Amino acid sequence: MTATAVKAPTSARVRSSRNARRESFLFWVARYSLLIALGVMFLGPLLFVFLTSVMSGQQALTTDYWPNSWNWDNYAKVFTEAPMVRHLGNTMLYAGLATVFMLISSIGPAYAFSRLRWRGRNKVFVLVLVTMMLPPQVTVVPMYILWTDWGLTGSLWPLIIPNLFGDAFSIFLLRQFLLTIPKEYTDAAKVDGCNEFQVLWKVILPMARPAIAATAMFMFFYAWNDYFGPLLYTSEERDNWPLSLALASFRGQYQVDWNITMAATLLVMMPVMVVFFFAQKAFVEGVTLTGVKG
Repeated sequence: MTATAVKAPTSARVRSSRNARRESFLFWVARYSLLIALGVMFLGPLLFVFLTSVMSGQQALTTDYWPNSWNWDNYAKVFTEAPMVRHLGNTMLYAGLATVFMLISSIGPAYAFSRLRWRGRNKVFVLVLVTMMLPPQVTVVPMYILWTDWGLTGSLWPLIIPNLFGDAFSIFLLRQFLLTIPKEYTDAAKVDGCNEFQVLWKVILPMARPAIAATAMFMFFYAWNDYFGPLLYTSEERDNWPLSLALASFRGQYQVDWNITMAATLLVMMPVMVVFFFAQKAFVEGVTLTGVKG
């Protein structure tokens, strides 16, 4: 057998393997074409923000989409032109305490609505759901007058303290998840001598971690991105601004430094994206399991 005869089958196998890989890749693209298109649509604005953040101030005002020079010092200017560390601390205080207070005040009612039998339970639960339909603009004026009388306007406490009285959406989400936990677990715990608090602490809470993580992330993201509330209560107290309001400080009276503004926007978005990336499994599991049982 000659060397040419040996190379011919080998070359044919290589071409066949390449064709198979190409066909597999094209099939994969065709199968997930819709998801790829949606991914491009969602990542496009994020890419635009990043490219604008590294442009010069003059180029950011033009129609160019690609930076002529990569100005990485724009990210350093974010911290020199505004006290971003202080604003970050305010945001962490707001988001952290609001999330903790929400969990403390919502887990108990969710357990009562899903596990305890008491007269008027369903009617009270409907009233809780009705509060979700009440527009915040209806209560903003009387609430502002109340916090003014208590001397708390100018701070973030009017946005943090109300979470100690429960959140209707969080109660609903947790209640729906707790209904999916078989009652045999709680019955077995009660047979072993556990009271209601011990059942909640030792049995229900460990099994409800996905729902707790989901509700916590909902509240954390809401507080992190909240703009209307801080604008209403802290607009005149610059030292108490969270990051959402701090972004407005990069807009001057006659012009906007879009490159610095985009750099600050990207820095504000990064912590939220990192948190969701590492907690997305618990978040998705907690959301998808809340509607299994009504």
